[in-house]
Amino acid sequence: MALYEDTLLCNFPKCRAKLSGFAWVTACSHIFCDPHGSGEFSRSPAVCPACSSALSGKLDIVRSELSPPEEYKAMVLAGLRPEIVLEISSRALAFWTYQVQQERLHQQYSLSRLEEQLKQTELLCSQRLQGKECEVSGVKGELSALSKLLEEYKRKYSDVSEKLMERNRQHHKLQGLYDSLRLRNMAASSQERERESRERERGSHGYIFSRAVGQPKFHTPQGSRSHCGEGDHKNRHALFYSPPPGGTVPTAAASGFEAEKEGFFQFPSPAREGPHSYYMQKQ
Repeated sequence: MALYEDTLLCNFPKCRAKLSGFAWVTACSHIFCDPHGSGEFSRSPAVCPACSSALSGKLDIVRSELSPPEEYKAMVLAGLRPEIVLEISSRALAFWTYQVQQERLHQQYSLSRLEEQLKQTELLCSQRLQGKECEVSGVKGELSALSKLLEEYKRKYSDVSEKLMERNRQHHKLQGLYDSLRLRNMAASSQERERESRERERGSHGYIFSRAVGQPKFHTPQGSRSHCGEGDHKNRHALFYSPPPGGTVPTAAASGFEAEKEGFFQFPSPAREGPHSYYMQKQ
């Protein structure tokens, strides 16, 4: 880059703006923009904001126009000897070269700082990347373990499902057997109740006529066997009676209820003994 292509910047630490219009030049080879120069050099004693040098001389601070008109260029060095003109020009070029070199040094310093920050950032990023890679590897291990556990749970679930289906089939089978047995028991109970009701109807008559002797024979109801034991039942006397003088036989329902009400055996009183009395006979 050629020297004339560079643009001078304000040497104020917090400004660093490109110079245009007017600028403040110091004897210590620093230059400042017009706003900062006016503010800093209005105080006494004047101090350079860049290097903190004291500027007490009359010409230590000069406010210069960076783009002077043609009249100024034609008259500023007019009448001076060539060696003076060359000395002024050499000092002006030295100031310019110093500013360019300082700017390049500043840029190099800034670049080195940025490179150092970049290295630190890269190191930090690499460390974080390694940590994230470790986390990713750990997560992958956990994922593989969870996948194995999921497969194990799926296998157990399939086994439990098969067992449950088998138990359901057994349950349905047992339920069918239970229903069939329950219906069978209900039918048997119904038949038993019908049989008992028929037996009760038969026992309610109480008397039947014997074909052998032509006389009615008394049969005890089924529920009246509790009045005597098994041996008494085998050795009990046969009970016969002759019809009353009127020739009528009591009805079955009335005789059955009378037998249950008054007892199995019924003996007449002495006053009623006669030709139609009860008598006992050994079997």
